[in-house]
Order: sequence, then C-alpha cells, then structure tokens
Amino acid sequence: MEALPLSDQPKSASFRPARGGARCVLRHGVAAGAVVLLVGCASAPGEAFDSLLQRHGLESGTVDGLGFRHLYVRKGRLDEASDLRVYLEGDGSPWIRGRRVARDPTSRNPMAFQLMLRDPGDALYLARPCYHRLDDSPPCHPRLWTSARYGETVVDSMTAALQRLLRDADARSPVTLVGYSGGGVLGMLLARRLDRVERVVTVAANLDTAAWVRLHGYSPLATSLNPAAGPPLRGDVQQLHLAGGDDSTVPPWLIEGALQAEPNAALAVLASFDHQCCWSAVWPTLLSALQGSGDICRQLERDLPETRCERVTARSH
Repeated sequence: MEALPLSDQPKSASFRPARGGARCVLRHGVAAGAVVLLVGCASAPGEAFDSLLQRHGLESGTVDGLGFRHLYVRKGRLDEASDLRVYLEGDGSPWIRGRRVARDPTSRNPMAFQLMLRDPGDALYLARPCYHRLDDSPPCHPRLWTSARYGETVVDSMTAALQRLLRDADARSPVTLVGYSGGGVLGMLLARRLDRVERVVTVAANLDTAAWVRLHGYSPLATSLNPAAGPPLRGDVQQLHLAGGDDSTVPPWLIEGALQAEPNAALAVLASFDHQCCWSAVWPTLLSALQGSGDICRQLERDLPETRCERVTARSH
C-alpha cells in the first residue's frame, strides 16, 4: 500500500447526502479567537471549498503551471504588498478511509486557507495540480496526490504557476512561503527554485518524508522528493518551522532531524498544540512575532505565555 496522507479531515465535521450523491456542509464559528471552518463533504470537497470562497468574498481564479492548471486565491493587492505571504495547503484527502484513492483529494478542512484568512496582510493561496476539480483527465493521475505528491512534476508546475502569478500581478515584494503539513514539504522544495523567496514558514510539516513513512509504517513515497535528503536552502533564506508538542502525526523530533543541515533554520515547539490545534487561533500573534527584529522564540514566549517555545536549532554560517 502507498503511504497514507497526513489527514487534515476535521474531527467533528457534518456529512449529509444531497444531489449527485453528496452535499457539502459548511459550518462557520469562532473558538479561542480563531475563525473555525469545518468543511464536510462525502465525495466532492472541491465544491465545499467553492462555497467557502463565496462566503468570504475572496478573488480566485486559475493559473497555468507546467501542463496543469492551479487554483489561486488572492487577498489584498499583490502589486502593493510590502511582504507577500504565499500559503500552501496540506495533502488534503488523497485516500478514502485509507483504502481507495480519492477522485478529488481537495482538503475537507483547508488549514492553510484558514491561516490565510487570519493573516491581516496581503496574501496568496496556491493549490496543487489536480486539486479543486480542475482536471479529471490526463495529465492528472492519482500518483500526483499519492506516491508522487511531492514529486518533480508537482513542484515544477507549482513553481511555474507562482512565477506567472507574481509576474502578471507586477508583484515585486519579498515572498514568504507558508506551508501547512505536506504544504510545508512543498514550501521547502519550491524555495530551492525561486530566487524571490526570502523566508519559509512551515506548520506541522513532515520535512523528512522518509522518516515520516518509517514512523507510521507506510510504504516509501518513491516518486516524491524529500527535503531532508536534498541540498540546504540558501543561507539568506530565513526559516521558521513550527511544531506541536502533542503532535503524533509529525512529532517535533522528526522536524528537528530534518533541519540539521540547514544554515538559517529555527524550530519552535508549542507544547499544547497538535497537528491541527490550535494554529489558526494564534496565527496573527505568530505573524507579529515573525515580523519583529529580535529572537523569534523569545518573542513567541513573550507574546504567547500560555505556550512553551524552544529554539531547537538555529544555525547561521
């Protein structure tokens, strides 16, 4: 069996039948100061995401990559952004109950999108190829959201799509890549291909995919790239990697091990957090600390005293 995905399905979503065999249910609430978005859909999570966009009135469209189309969502003016953050989603739902490959792998609980909604600045959300029901035929293939989810084909197409978006929007600001879970893997891989990237922020990201599949007993992602096995990022690219102290899906030690060769990386462990809780609740505070001039972990401890933040690794060469 191929490696199962990092599941980002909500623990308490509602599922109801409707036309076409399924109806997506969107629930919107507030918890601990955070926007909580639970999207439930038995077979068409892409439709639920469309409803989510309409609810928040955000501009979306498609952009060509390399042989694929990508959905993007824009918030603010990219051409006027002083610091543009690009959000990359997790693996979504590649599998149905761990047995069958999903026809639509779009996330039922889009955490990276939730983080973007909490971002007070200018931001861009870029989806992977074949997600969001954009293509149902070749070159899309289930490998692109299972064994090759971090492969050259995916990374090259996302690189081309982001370059085109930045060029068409006349955006000249430095770029920060923000990746949740598997989106953090893609963020590290994209940063090696994009000169405009100034910073990479990952949240609960399985940055050593080989160690991750060994941990959970999954089969290797043989046709994917592993950030931990590749060359480090440029020394001038700042890196902040966030881990939940209670995260059993991607434990902090796995992320720490993946960063040993990186020249400018820091790992902050928030003790009471797990793979999903409670990143969106504290996201504006995290962004504020990120923009400060002092030590990032000391700022996080000051601004989030209810959590524990440790600078596990921070190397400069």
